[in-house]
Amino acid sequence: MAGITDRVFRDICRQQGADYAVSEMVASRKSLWDSQKSSTRNASADETSPRIVQLIGTEPEELAEAAVWQASQGAQVIDINMGCPAKKVCDVAAGSALMAHPDKVQAIFEALVSAVDLPITVKTRTGSDAEHQNVLEIAQIAQACGLKGMSIHGRTRADKFSGHAEYNLIKLVKQQVTIPIIANGDISTPEQALFVLKYTASDGILIGRAAQGYPWIFREIKHYLTTLTLAEKPSLSEFESTINTHLTGLYELYGSHLGIRIARKHIGWYSQYLPNGEVLRKDFNRLETPQTQLRLIQSYFHEHT
Repeated sequence: MAGITDRVFRDICRQQGADYAVSEMVASRKSLWDSQKSSTRNASADETSPRIVQLIGTEPEELAEAAVWQASQGAQVIDINMGCPAKKVCDVAAGSALMAHPDKVQAIFEALVSAVDLPITVKTRTGSDAEHQNVLEIAQIAQACGLKGMSIHGRTRADKFSGHAEYNLIKLVKQQVTIPIIANGDISTPEQALFVLKYTASDGILIGRAAQGYPWIFREIKHYLTTLTLAEKPSLSEFESTINTHLTGLYELYGSHLGIRIARKHIGWYSQYLPNGEVLRKDFNRLETPQTQLRLIQSYFHEHT
């Protein structure tokens, strides 16, 4: 998730049970590789394995060149973004807009598989809209081209994030291809995770928005799948420790100026699970330095524990 799943958050999710964590989407254009934004998203050999870099773009040669460079920086898996429904992405025929062009999709897959000796995977939606749901065709192309897996969000590009994810097409794709299929969309509880796994027979599930402010969702799902009982919720002391780790990491990764701004949105998500969280969020958003943000977190948890 762009602007959310940076390395700091990926590390936290792994600590809480995520088996793998995918980078924010990285533009394939060479002129952007060294931009400030891309510099925080590129592969790094010292990150926990498996290191999965998600590329976004439209031109096969450009994507292939980007994959080669990311591999040289430490990427171990290259994932192609064909799921983002954002207007600025789709307006240039990238993200989920690519699904409307199967021939170009095939060219991209072939270029990437030929360019790097790494597993290539793809993240998609079910199609452009309700009348053009061609995810099975894309899956068959992916398998024929040698991709090693596919994640499917159970919405169309036109749906964006409205309504409810549907899993029928994910189930159909799993029945028709042999590459691993990962189900995604509206999986926010351990019970829903088990249902989706059983219903679609997918090889795994992908968690997105449900992890915002609540990385413990991964360990809770793992516990439920293993024991069929619900795990204990994280204590306030766990929230405090995780938030401090998260904020400190953001300041180190982005610097103070940008770090304090990114911290605000994460505290907005964490606060939804905390007592008097709305007050915490409002007070936090007024602060302009890392030191005052960290002091507020310390005083908040001192008051509530």
